[in-house]
Amino acid sequence: MLTTRDASLPPAYSETLEALSVGPLWTALHVLLPNERVTSAVPHRWRWRDLGPLLLEAARLVPIEQAERRVLVLKNPGLGGAYAVTSTLFAGLQIILPGEAAPSHHHTPAALRLVVQGRGAFTTVDGVKCAMEPGDLIITPPMRWHDHGHEGSEPVVWLDGLDIPLVRSVDASWASKMRPARPPSTSIDSSQDEFTAAGLVPRRSRYADTGYPQVRWPWATVRRALASMAAAAPADQPVALSYVNPKTGAPPLPTMGCECQWLRPGEAPRAARSTASAVYYVLEGRGESRIGDALLAWEEGDTFVAPPWHFVEHRNAAPSAPACLFQFNDEPALRALGLWGEETRA
Repeated sequence: MLTTRDASLPPAYSETLEALSVGPLWTALHVLLPNERVTSAVPHRWRWRDLGPLLLEAARLVPIEQAERRVLVLKNPGLGGAYAVTSTLFAGLQIILPGEAAPSHHHTPAALRLVVQGRGAFTTVDGVKCAMEPGDLIITPPMRWHDHGHEGSEPVVWLDGLDIPLVRSVDASWASKMRPARPPSTSIDSSQDEFTAAGLVPRRSRYADTGYPQVRWPWATVRRALASMAAAAPADQPVALSYVNPKTGAPPLPTMGCECQWLRPGEAPRAARSTASAVYYVLEGRGESRIGDALLAWEEGDTFVAPPWHFVEHRNAAPSAPACLFQFNDEPALRALGLWGEETRA
């Protein structure tokens, strides 16, 4: 706990310091700069079997016109009720029903969406229409207009990831007023016509140059690449792919990175930890993850969080089927600040 008054000082002296908005550093030094890395965030798992029915109930109880964004926020139990999954990241599950349209806005936090369930919805990013199929990743870079619509016949759910806590910590969080969704200016996105194969980029793009040439990564493409890699990789080599800007190789967003890991039957890669925090979503399979001292069992549809500097070890519990874990993290922000570090357990 932060202590701002030194009990050994004369009370009048301490009162003078406080009146001048001054405090002694020596009473708080080891809280501000502890000898070990610490975080209030804790490992935690949210089960789809628990949250799925609650999302459907939210869709029944709360009209989209009232909610604007119908989201159940994943709150880390260690953060005192804050709308945050770690000290830097926000996560929530959003649902949209057939025929609904979520209005358009833009904001300073970066956002990503991983489609969890259902078909027929779409996200429009600066006029580019992005189909939403289960497992697809769609990004909304900072200050890009975006909205959501639904032309299908079943509820669609996705996992929202944003850097809201990080942006709020520097007093830079801001969003425009909502406006009605507008018809998309394109019927498809660049992942369907310009970035369909690795190592190839268009000489000239038909899309506006926003600095984000790709905003959607279809799961069908990612899964095919993971399966091919898993078939050829030695048994002791982990199989994981990073999502990147295809023109620069940089993370898709300045503050958040995304990865997908394929765990072969029975596979349990060596435990590792880093200064970044990560949110995981189970795309396929079942297994368990040891995060620090916590052991979390998971299955398809579950979400769990790994706070920074916790050793993380995943294990695929299935004897004959792969498991696939998607994660988003704050690694790019940590690298930009010179605070990135990692360690693998021997």
